[in-house]
Amino acid sequence: MSAARIALVVGLVVLAGCSARQEELRGWMDQQRREVKPNVTPLAAPKKFDPEPYSSAQAVDPFSSQKLSVAIKQEARQTNSLFSAELNRRKEPLEAYPLDSMSMVGSVARGGQPFALLRVDSLLYQVKVGDYLGQNYGRVTRIAETEVTLREVVQDAAGEWIERPASLQLQERAR
Repeated sequence: MSAARIALVVGLVVLAGCSARQEELRGWMDQQRREVKPNVTPLAAPKKFDPEPYSSAQAVDPFSSQKLSVAIKQEARQTNSLFSAELNRRKEPLEAYPLDSMSMVGSVARGGQPFALLRVDSLLYQVKVGDYLGQNYGRVTRIAETEVTLREVVQDAAGEWIERPASLQLQERAR
């Protein structure tokens, strides 16, 4: 017998064994289908929809120009009350710089009045209580040996103008 015939006989025997195994597997699958019952919970009935009549048709449209003009007038009144003088006064040189670009490098007293020494863009400035600095209408309220305290006027998240405290601390020079 040649090697090809031996391989053919072995292949046929293997296929015959597989077909018997397949019949056994099909029988088991059929038995499982008969015995196992699916358990499906029924869907809940949809809730009844009760339409609601639209009763705001006669109300003022929230996007109307009338409503917008009222809001603008309120904002203008609030702005004017908080810092109308701020808008009409002449700006001081240190108001052109943001507060974080300034550093306090010292303080001096002259005639009993304290002055703070601020460094901005490698230039030295003297400020006293009442001077303005920073880009948020900051006004110096107190000068101590190690700190300049000021109040700023800023818009909050709702767009309203509020006052908030700020300060500059004395910066020790690195050697």
